Amino acid sequence: MTNYKSMADGIAALMHPHAEVVIHDLKTQEIVYLANNYSNREIGSPSHMDEVEFAEGDRVLGPYRKVNWDGKVLKSISIVMRNSGGEAEAMICVNLDMSDMNRMHQVLGMMLGAPEEGWEPEENSENQSAKIEEIFRDDWHERINIFIQEWLLENRLSLQVLGRREKHDLVIALEAKGAFQGQGSANYVARCLGLGRATVYKYLKEQRGSA
Repeated sequence: MTNYKSMADGIAALMHPHAEVVIHDLKTQEIVYLANNYSNREIGSPSHMDEVEFAEGDRVLGPYRKVNWDGKVLKSISIVMRNSGGEAEAMICVNLDMSDMNRMHQVLGMMLGAPEEGWEPEENSENQSAKIEEIFRDDWHERINIFIQEWLLENRLSLQVLGRREKHDLVIALEAKGAFQGQGSANYVARCLGLGRATVYKYLKEQRGSA
């Protein structure tokens, strides 16, 4: 993975601070490297791609849209890396934070009357979209991110203003949705909400004890 890690560092350095690069080892089914980590993931987290069968033509998947834990919209692309025998051995995912670019686009759009562009390029086939959905169907990070943003919107709150009570309620809401079934999910939620891991476990223990 040494060359892949160097590639990840180079991409992240070139596009700093907007790009995060994640390397998945398809043999161990784990995240093995993170360059410019802003998604709160951890090395050693499961990749959940063990059931994905990569076709010979699967090289570059995307771009596609993802939601980060803080609500920022990411434009992402996944690159299937193969060994000398043609076997898929790693996946490099590049996540590009589009926040600043979206703001610039909006300003220019107002000034120039430029139409908004869609996320999906016309050349993306249905087969590729299905492949992307298959790869990330077990991505509990993404599901947690989306639920957090929906909960904040429903309660007219933002992460920056959450107090202890609101964070407690959000943890309980996540528990009700089954968000803590993934390996390392409690640690991930703790980092996203600015809580100690012990605090999240305390809230869960209290909730499960009263159920």
